[in-house]
Amino acid sequence: MKLKSFLAKPYAYAVQKKIRRNMANAVEDQSAILQQLLKNGKLTLFGKDHHMEDVKEYEEFRQAIPVRDYEGIRHYIDQIKSGTENVLWRGKPMYFAKTSGTTSGVKYIPISKDSISNHIDTAKYALLNYMAETGRPEFADGKMIFLSGSPTLERVGGIPTGRLSGIVNHFVPGYLRRNQMPSFETNCIEDWETKLHKIVTETSKQDMRLISGIPPWMQMYFDWLSEANEGKKIKELFPNLQVIVHGGVNFQPYRAKLMESLGGNVDTIETFPASEGFFAFQDSQKDEGLLLNTNSGIFFEFIPAAEIFSENPRRLTLKDVQLGENYALIVNSNAGLWGYNIGDTVKFLSLDPYRIVVTGRIKHFISAFGEHVIAEEVEYAMRIAAEKHGAHIIEFTVAPMIQTTDGSLPYHEWLVSFEQAPDDLTAFATTLDETLRQKNVYYDDLLRGAILQTLKVTPMHPHAFIEYMKSIGKLGGQNKVPRLSNDRVIADAMAPFKA
Repeated sequence: MKLKSFLAKPYAYAVQKKIRRNMANAVEDQSAILQQLLKNGKLTLFGKDHHMEDVKEYEEFRQAIPVRDYEGIRHYIDQIKSGTENVLWRGKPMYFAKTSGTTSGVKYIPISKDSISNHIDTAKYALLNYMAETGRPEFADGKMIFLSGSPTLERVGGIPTGRLSGIVNHFVPGYLRRNQMPSFETNCIEDWETKLHKIVTETSKQDMRLISGIPPWMQMYFDWLSEANEGKKIKELFPNLQVIVHGGVNFQPYRAKLMESLGGNVDTIETFPASEGFFAFQDSQKDEGLLLNTNSGIFFEFIPAAEIFSENPRRLTLKDVQLGENYALIVNSNAGLWGYNIGDTVKFLSLDPYRIVVTGRIKHFISAFGEHVIAEEVEYAMRIAAEKHGAHIIEFTVAPMIQTTDGSLPYHEWLVSFEQAPDDLTAFATTLDETLRQKNVYYDDLLRGAILQTLKVTPMHPHAFIEYMKSIGKLGGQNKVPRLSNDRVIADAMAPFKA
């Protein structure tokens, strides 16, 4: 054991104890955080607009603070950008995290001096907890790669602004800088393909121990790395590779192909970071789900997903949630977000401790005929079909085909890039359809009632999704292809990339 891993081990056990204390005190910690948020919030422009000085308890908070998305707070963000202080939180934000929105264009999410530790410490705690649980701190002695956005920042209204992953890059502690890859210069390259070529060159001969990134871009890195090294598996190139850290999308559709590319067993740590906060992380290699980050400056609310577009949806606190219910996640934070709908849905797998899975996006669903099919359902169906028929999936998306050219019934079209196609595509599609019918009673009713016909699978070129993302200027970084659409915009744009 080398010096870094030796020193990390006692620190890891101390962090694990802290995490376990937080598990036991989750509801109490949430109540304390709400009071602290109110204490600071009442001094802001937002707080005065919403009479926060009169708010003492959660019931009053729920009445005073409406649920909003980015469009609902844009006018406050514009005031911050124009130089006004004490708008959503005291002073000015330390950073703006710049992110793309489907309806709002570019979004500027504030990160305050109080909230930056949520992003930095949670990432650190996820790794240290893994060390303590497994007793394996060795990855600290080797190289680590973070497939992230550029750390180059611009200024918007005098506030440093960039991708969250680029901002976080500035907080890598000095003792890990020598372990970090790629180089700062390479990380600053904006063009993803140029950047990835450089990353492959820089890392091929290194002692890589940890790799972190969004699964589809991690897979692209593995493919290029293998191609540059005579087709070798990743574990042949990096025999000491210990752990993969992933987030951003559901890992299951990518797992089989990633593990095949690796050519050997590697531990995984799932995380749930976003520009609005680092919400949860995998705290156990044995238990399913992500531990909700209940003591890190964020007060969580949960709205049953079926009610999110209702005029008066139920808003629940942590103590009121139930197992198996699909909830829209609402955050209130010490970055100045209030009643903020981040657009993700979650489901609780455990209430002691509070562990969740991310089930999809509120705006990413298919309900062209009232079926309301969500990401969790299609990803489950794809996993079952792929396992049954020996298929390896690179990427897929699903869209409704409302008007057919031959006058037949409408259907769901699954656009799928295969690394290894099923022997029988028709049987594969049948399994997809049958599994989805089992998961979604509304979809089943529509087929039984002859409103829809069974789904159709359209094989795509292996690089179809890469080419599509390149065509819209969103290749690499933290960009993701929506799993579901309620229209044909993505499906039609991908037509040129059919196999």
